[in-house]
Amino acid sequence: MTGTARDLMSEGVECIPFHESLDRAAQLMREHNVGALPVCGPDDRIQGIITDRDIVVKCVAAGKDVTRVTAGELATGLVWVPADATAEEALQRMEENQIRRLPVMDGDHRCIGMISEADLARHLPDDQLADFVHRVYAG
Repeated sequence: MTGTARDLMSEGVECIPFHESLDRAAQLMREHNVGALPVCGPDDRIQGIITDRDIVVKCVAAGKDVTRVTAGELATGLVWVPADATAEEALQRMEENQIRRLPVMDGDHRCIGMISEADLARHLPDDQLADFVHRVYAG
């Protein structure tokens, strides 16, 4: 595999402010047809990521009110990759951390894109994609 994280990523990432409610996060996910959003602090820097699964499992299924729980409360640890990292480094970071979405940051540490499984499916040969899926889901 050749190229950089920038070559793999989808551009136009929508961040949700950490103070916004989970119902707003779900609305943004629906509007943008994505399953995860970076959660940004007041300085527009990413504080973590929230997924559709986080909303369902950690809020709805736990009996909490999606209008009262904020994105920041559920944002999980941040794993990211610089835009100029090699595609192989990005893939390795995803495998090591058992994650399916990886934010891509520019030199100012601002999110400029996200690498998802769909992006990998578009760019990886079938055998390498199958190997990635096995390592992430089996691990």
